[in-house]
Parts: sequence; C-alpha cells; structure tokens
Amino acid sequence: MKQHFLTIEQFDDLLKQWNGNSVKVLKYEMDDLDETILELSSISYSTDTRDIDGYEAMHTLNLNGDGQIQTVASQFQPLPSALYEIPLEDSSLYEFDGNRFIISTNRAVYKIELVE
Repeated sequence: MKQHFLTIEQFDDLLKQWNGNSVKVLKYEMDDLDETILELSSISYSTDTRDIDGYEAMHTLNLNGDGQIQTVASQFQPLPSALYEIPLEDSSLYEFDGNRFIISTNRAVYKIELVE
C-alpha cells in the first residue's frame, strides 16, 4: 500500500482500531534506537500548558497498556508504568503505509506496527 500523510484526526481514528492488540514502537533519536512492545489498551492525549521555555512538548500521545522495553543488553524489562508517551508538535508529520504508522517530530521518528 502506498504511504501517505494523515491529519491528526485521521491518525487518531486509524490508530484506535489497533486497541486490544500488541504493538511494537521503534523510536529513532539521533544515533539511538529504542524498541518497546506494548499491549495497547487505549490511546489518549494530554496537553501541558505549564512549559514556558518550549523544551517540553505541549501535546503528548499516550499509548496506554502494559509493556516492556529493550535494554542495552538486548533483554526486555517492564515499562515503569502502563504508559508510553510520544511528544507531539504542531509540525509533527503522521504517515501510514497500511502496515505501520510513522510519526516524525523535530527530535525523533517513531514507528508503530502490529506485532504478529
């Protein structure tokens, strides 16, 4: 399927269809790659208006559910909470190719895909 950009509303509608499934989240930031496996129970968003200096993202995508993150030794350990946060910006780009979502921000690229 051809990859195409989505509005945040389209992204939200499509991603919510994955609730109840296992997803893998890959985060590419600078020269670092993090991998998280999550039992996606729901998605939500939060807004933080307290950040004055612009360092923290004002909007956050919350992937809710129990999960585990890959450690440096290629082992997995439980997430500290049943939540995976993705900071969003007004300039974030949302893509879907039929198999995976891609969120591109100024700081990182996130790929979300179903675990088979």
